[in-house]
Amino acid sequence: MKKYFLISLLFVGLFSCNEDEEPRIAAEAEEFLNEVLNIMEANSINRNTIDWTEFRSKVFERVGTAQTIDDVYPGIGEALTLLGDNHSFFLKPDGGSIWGRGTIRCDADLIFSFTVPENIGYVKVSGFSGSSQEGVAFADRIQDQIRSQDSPDIIGWVVDLRGNTGGNMWPMLAGIGPVLGEGASGHFVDPDDSRQAWGYNNGRSIIQGNTVVQSSNPYELINPNPKVAVLLDNDIASSGEAIAIAFVGRENTRSFGSPTCGLSTANSGFTLSNDSQLILTVSYMADRNLKLYGTPIVPDVEASNEEVFDRAVFWLSE
Repeated sequence: MKKYFLISLLFVGLFSCNEDEEPRIAAEAEEFLNEVLNIMEANSINRNTIDWTEFRSKVFERVGTAQTIDDVYPGIGEALTLLGDNHSFFLKPDGGSIWGRGTIRCDADLIFSFTVPENIGYVKVSGFSGSSQEGVAFADRIQDQIRSQDSPDIIGWVVDLRGNTGGNMWPMLAGIGPVLGEGASGHFVDPDDSRQAWGYNNGRSIIQGNTVVQSSNPYELINPNPKVAVLLDNDIASSGEAIAIAFVGRENTRSFGSPTCGLSTANSGFTLSNDSQLILTVSYMADRNLKLYGTPIVPDVEASNEEVFDRAVFWLSE
């Protein structure tokens, strides 16, 4: 009788311990969330100004007793908000995305029709996303725009960036290079003041002297170093802003329109263990004179979309 009574007490004790145990986050969920946070802490543009102990505490509080990777997605959204860069985002394996609260969204006014004078060149540079091969074709199309209009009578060029929401800057840079000119036209600057110069050289977009995209048939202007008017609006973001910055500080150049979106920072992609991707803001953009951005590019001449083209042409014709 005593033996059975002892065994019964043992089972009651075990049952009581399990019932009193606090529920906690599952190991799989915890490991994945730490994977994301470790990348943020090591690479974020704001890594030197964030209290990472408090940051992690808030993120883990948001996910509670998450049991799966999907359960920690609200915590990733919270982390993206706390980063405060307004540009980072997360891509799920199924193609869905997560953004932080307060991420900048920009809109543009209607673009009015216009007529390009015969003695003015006009180049439209739109946003681009695609493969390496598609990037070369994109750069070639921009250079073809330039080639088809160039003549000894051209007195200046309009570079229209309006509506360029970004993507991959390198095909854009390789394409517009003949009008932009050779040499360094911008920089990436990280929080530790490490700098990488980028620009254009003989049909190539380059960073630190290394080729990123090479146009298959580079063009050179008949009249090099031309006068250039750059058209801006609030729908220009990210890589589109990089092209706007490339013209800042260039001689014989003036920008017209309205301030850009204000996402003039550089992102880098990090692939995670479940094939998702963290697209993280890691550095500021800076112009050829090392002026830092991360804010909207304000045009030299503010003008509505209705009048901006005529204002640009008037200046080029002066």
